[in-house]
Amino acid sequence: MAAIRLLVLDIDGTIAGETNQVTPQVREAIAAAQAKGIQVAIATGRMYQAAIRFHQAIGSTLPLMAYQGAWIQDPSTQTRYRHSPLPRPYALELLHLLAEAEAERTLSIHLYINDQLHVREIIADTRDYAKRSQVEPVAVGELIPFLEQNPRLEITKLLALSPEPKLTRVLLQQLQQRYPADQIYLTQSVSEFFEATHPLANKGDAVKFVAETLLGLKAEEVMTIGDNFNDAAMLQYAGCAVAMGEAPTAVQAMADWTAPGVEADGVAAAIDKFLL
Repeated sequence: MAAIRLLVLDIDGTIAGETNQVTPQVREAIAAAQAKGIQVAIATGRMYQAAIRFHQAIGSTLPLMAYQGAWIQDPSTQTRYRHSPLPRPYALELLHLLAEAEAERTLSIHLYINDQLHVREIIADTRDYAKRSQVEPVAVGELIPFLEQNPRLEITKLLALSPEPKLTRVLLQQLQQRYPADQIYLTQSVSEFFEATHPLANKGDAVKFVAETLLGLKAEEVMTIGDNFNDAAMLQYAGCAVAMGEAPTAVQAMADWTAPGVEADGVAAAIDKFLL
């Protein structure tokens, strides 16, 4: 195996567990890797503003890959290298397709515009999500008229959230059958919601951009660690891929090794095994 020169980490379920913080053990392991000259970056489905504190916690000097890679920006210089919004016609189609479930209040829709969370109304699910993300949601009323009245707004991501995992799973499967991967990237990071982004807005393409275009590296010099289906593309890209212990079986099958779970500081174990 080639020497690893770039380590890319997911946030939720990877470096952040129940406490929603990076543990001292994981921070120390990351610092030890950086001391050996290995650069470390974050690739997350989270909003850019919600991910910056993790970027700072691990001392990353690289651009932050947020929204599954739809938004790539350097927090230190504010240089935005990439913004790939969800095509507006598809965003409106998705809102129409999900309107019935939202009207029945079995599903809530989150729209991410200008790195702000927009919702029809702030309900319990939204409050819980916003609390963990440490963001302030903006209630704008009915989402379809809101978009139609603001034609210049760019939708970075659409997220559908439900307390019923079976509903999100069924809806996601239906949408994946309806939309090919070259039209919309549909993925899931936890069982309670699924996300829709631009077809090129996935962690694999984002990591490739940072590794090859910005750093001049090859895939075999990259190590990635993740815990769910939205991490699949970057696990498949990297020369060394690690899945977390709670990752679905299908995701673990894509990895070279499965680490202990997030509460057992699996990232520290992976760094120790492959980098130190």
